[in-house]
Amino acid sequence: MARTLTLARRDRVELPNGRGATLRVARGRLWVTQEDDRRDIVLHGGDSFTVERPGLTIAEAQDDATLVVVGNPRLSARIGTLKRRRVIRWLRRQLSRIASALRPPPRSYVPYV
Repeated sequence: MARTLTLARRDRVELPNGRGATLRVARGRLWVTQEDDRRDIVLHGGDSFTVERPGLTIAEAQDDATLVVVGNPRLSARIGTLKRRRVIRWLRRQLSRIASALRPPPRSYVPYV
């Protein structure tokens, strides 16, 4: 089972118990770290990495990236929730922008002459 994700810069994917899953970067650059591992892995377009350890694995996009996660079918549900979180964050930003646009402009005082 493979799952393709389009990630914006600084988007993060958390893979709980992802041991055995393969991360393939189709484009962009990805930073990967595993629980209890001192190494930081940087993957570029065309690179792949198989998660070696149990526990939490975090992959963060350093540029806009396309990531394909292969194996470990339990990951698909977790990744799906991350897409929803990203949509919710986007909606909150949009609502904040709309609210600030609807606020009346600050009063400016003119000195009495």
